[in-house]
Amino acid sequence: MKQLIKHIVFWVLALLISPVTISYKLLSLLVNKDALIASYSQALSLLPGKLGSYLRSGFYRFAFKKCSPDAVISFGTLFSQQDTSIDEGVYIGPQCNIGKCAIGKNTLLGSGVHIMSGKGQHNFSDPSKPIKDQGGVFTKVSVGENCWLGNGALIMANIGKGSVVAAGSVVIDDVPAGVIVGGNPAKVLKKI
Repeated sequence: MKQLIKHIVFWVLALLISPVTISYKLLSLLVNKDALIASYSQALSLLPGKLGSYLRSGFYRFAFKKCSPDAVISFGTLFSQQDTSIDEGVYIGPQCNIGKCAIGKNTLLGSGVHIMSGKGQHNFSDPSKPIKDQGGVFTKVSVGENCWLGNGALIMANIGKGSVVAAGSVVIDDVPAGVIVGGNPAKVLKKI
């Protein structure tokens, strides 16, 4: 019975946020989707409390590649890329900043976690050109299921299933499954 009530609440809130979703879908026909998702994300990030989290999930389930209706997306969380997938049971803490990524089932992100779109977002090989004009490569970062990314972690590479990233760590290389990593740059501290 509890699951049925939850399911109904998710759909009611998706309907409540539907004018925002419809405006996004219409504007996305005319404007770059990544620029548009960043704008909508900034506005939606300011909705407080549990209701705000449910409304954000209601919007993102139709704006992203995938977003589970039971995902918790906390206050102040910003998304910069439309090519994002959020699986069932995901918790995203307050003030996270998330780029192009796939977050696996039952993964937890602490407050202030940044998942960047890879580590090649900015090219700076030509000193005669401003860095902002040199472009870069955006890659989709994968965070496996049942992971825990501690507060303030910076993620630029894939995280294997069941791994833990210590708070404040900077992940620049892929993390294997079932390990704890920490530091700058993050290194394997132990196997789980």
